[in-house]
Amino acid sequence: MKEMQKRLKKNKTLLLMLLPASIFVVVFSYIPMLGIVVAFKNYNYTSGFLKSPWVGLDNFHYLFATGKIWALTRNTLLYNIAFIFFGIIFEVGFAVMLSEISGAIFKKVSQGFIFLPYFISWVVVSTIMLNIFGENGVLNSVLGAFGIQGFSVYRQVSRWPVVMVMVKLWKQTGYGTVVYLAAIAGISQEMTEAAEIDGASVWQKIRYITVPSIKPTIIIMTLLAIGNIFRGDFGMFYQLVGSNQLLLQSSDVIDTYVYRSLITTPNIGMSAAAGFYQSVLCFATICTANYIVKKVDPDYTLF
Repeated sequence: MKEMQKRLKKNKTLLLMLLPASIFVVVFSYIPMLGIVVAFKNYNYTSGFLKSPWVGLDNFHYLFATGKIWALTRNTLLYNIAFIFFGIIFEVGFAVMLSEISGAIFKKVSQGFIFLPYFISWVVVSTIMLNIFGENGVLNSVLGAFGIQGFSVYRQVSRWPVVMVMVKLWKQTGYGTVVYLAAIAGISQEMTEAAEIDGASVWQKIRYITVPSIKPTIIIMTLLAIGNIFRGDFGMFYQLVGSNQLLLQSSDVIDTYVYRSLITTPNIGMSAAAGFYQSVLCFATICTANYIVKKVDPDYTLF
């Protein structure tokens, strides 16, 4: 006990700095977890989530009986796998290219243009998409001027997954690039200079120094992304697809389904069950991924 008091007194400044973040996490992450009970109740506003009657697993039975949850899970999983895989390639690739640029002004301007889309809201992105690629968009106007038959990307169901991945990469690559650029900046210059003295080419330095040095960052970023692999980017999917029933076949995810269920039906318990199902999948996935990484190299694990 005395040892604990001594450590608290010694680190009181650091603990006070940590206090606001701890309060934030408790209030907005842990206390709301009490709402999980709604998934097991027939929720009504009069009784509240504490006094509403228990229904056991009935909400989950209804959720799985519809059969739609499997397609939603597949869409969410496959989209996120594509986002993670191509995101790593593009983010690391752009970070390496920018790190090799010698012109400071050109480097900063390029980095700014790559990072800019990250600050554009999905509402604005969806408006840009509609005005360019919609039936009455700019693209069809240009094609019509040359006598070419127009088309609408909003009717190309089979191509929409590719569109979603491309838009996600366009908007997200800049943020990841900055993260990896920071990791590259921390690489010891002595290794690079020694490689140059030994006659290593640019590609050899990238392959044997840069990429291996940022490997821990790549693994940590991947694990963090895998933790949300069953959570779709609600703003992206809802704003780009909206209520287009044609596109919902290939782009509906668990998050948008839960939202539509909440605004179209009074069955809050079923929506809560879908959210609980999603959280369990995310928890199981991140634990599995972390376990695999721990077996391969314990130094790169999250916990």
